[in-house]
Amino acid sequence: MAPGRALRRTLVAPLRRAFAGRGRQLAPERGAGSREAAPGRVSRFCPPRKSCHDWIGPPDKYSNLRPVHFYIPEDESPSEQKLRELRQETQDWNQQFWANQNLTFRKEKEEFIRSRLQAKGLGLTAETGQKATLNAEEMADFYKEFLSKNFQKHMHYNRVFHVLICSSVETGTSVTLPSPSSWEKWPWRGCGAS
Repeated sequence: MAPGRALRRTLVAPLRRAFAGRGRQLAPERGAGSREAAPGRVSRFCPPRKSCHDWIGPPDKYSNLRPVHFYIPEDESPSEQKLRELRQETQDWNQQFWANQNLTFRKEKEEFIRSRLQAKGLGLTAETGQKATLNAEEMADFYKEFLSKNFQKHMHYNRVFHVLICSSVETGTSVTLPSPSSWEKWPWRGCGAS
């Protein structure tokens, strides 16, 4: 079996799970309760009705990604619709992944700071009334631990995102380039030396 097919088979099942169900959201991770899930609503930004272009909105406060509002032309062909829907599904999946990842990061960071401050015998607030913090070297321990713990999750994200982008490029190519049967009708055909 070709290596590309093996990779495709290992990624198809996770993709199907990721896009399964209403809302095209990722399945909740193990141990994640419904109250811990990142909100599914993205930005409330809405482009003007008469716009005929894709619009990029302000960064989402949970995922820190800018949502794209895709323009839907009235005479959209089935292949153009498939491309737009694929791009939207990719964006929704990406938004949901990073919203969940950022939520996990913030919670674990707060727990780490709390545990280190308690180990030092300090409270969560400093004597001045401000929130107590750790120095850069102490936080470096947290960042290293967090990245090591989430290495497999990030590798899986990179693989799935690569497959989604490649499928978007493949679909986009079929939308923008003509089929070989129509090449004879193209203007450069018959031009030049024969």
